Amino acid sequence: MAALVETMAYDRTRGLPWHGLGTPVEGSMTSKEAIELAGLNWKVNPTPIYDMNGKEIPNCKANMRDSDQSILGIVSDRYTIVQNSEAFEFTDSLLGEGVTYDTAGSLRDGKQIWLLAKMPRTTILGDDVDPYLCFTNTFDGSGAVRVCSTPVRVVCNNTLNLALETTKRSWATRHVGDLAGKMHQAQVTLGLAQEYMKKLDEDADRLANTKLSDGEIESIVSFIFPIDYIKDTQRKIQNSEKMRSIVILLTVWLMRLLIWQTISLRIVSLRTTQRITGQRL
Repeated sequence: MAALVETMAYDRTRGLPWHGLGTPVEGSMTSKEAIELAGLNWKVNPTPIYDMNGKEIPNCKANMRDSDQSILGIVSDRYTIVQNSEAFEFTDSLLGEGVTYDTAGSLRDGKQIWLLAKMPRTTILGDDVDPYLCFTNTFDGSGAVRVCSTPVRVVCNNTLNLALETTKRSWATRHVGDLAGKMHQAQVTLGLAQEYMKKLDEDADRLANTKLSDGEIESIVSFIFPIDYIKDTQRKIQNSEKMRSIVILLTVWLMRLLIWQTISLRIVSLRTTQRITGQRL
C-alpha cells in the first residue's frame, strides 16, 4: 500500500485519513500523548554485526528496535541515533510552549517516523489554512533528519513526500553530532516557520491581483503576430488577425489560470491535498 503506515495517531476532528489506519484522538495531542498513541514509544539501539565465523564486522552496526528486536537498518559506526523522544523534545523546543500535534506515526515498518506539529491558523486568499511543522527521521541510513513548514496534513508516506518536496522552507541535518545543539540553526533557517506562512499569504494576494490592461495584452500579441498591411498578402493579414483574436482570448483565460496555478503550487494544492488526506475543508 502507498500509505506504508505501520502505526499512527491523528486528530479525528480534522478528518479521517484516506487509508483509514491509525488511532483516532479527540483533538490535538501533546508530545507525551502523541508518542504513546502513535506507537512511537520505543528506542533504537546500535547492535554489533558479526560474520559467519562470529567475528565482529568493524565500522558498521545494526539499528535494532527494542520493542520487537527488528533490524531497522545497517549504518556506519559514526551514525548518531535520534530517538523518537528526542524528536518530540526538539520540535517542542523549536516551537515553544503549548505546541500540539495533529498526526504522528511510523512508516516502512519503523524505518522512518514523522511528527506533525500544529501552528497558528492563517488565512490565504480568504481561506483558512492550518500550517504545520513536520519533523521526519529515518533509522535505516536512507535520509537525514528533516524539518519543514508545510500546509500539507501528513498522514502517510505519499503526503510526507509531498510536504518535503513542495516546502519552501526546510532544515536538515545528518545523523552526526548532537541534535539539541543544532536548535538555533534550525530556528534561524525555518524562521520559526510563521514568517513563511505570512509571506505565502502576501505572495498569493499579489499574484491574485496581478492584472494586465487590454491595451497591454494587445501590444504583446501584436508583437508576437506582427502585421505589415502594406507588404503582407491579404491571406496572411487575415490569418494573423485571426490568430491575434484567438490568442487575446486565450491570454485572458490563461492569465487567470496561471495565477491560480501558481498560487496552488505555493500552497501545495491545498484543497486537493485536504480531500486526499481526509482533512476537513
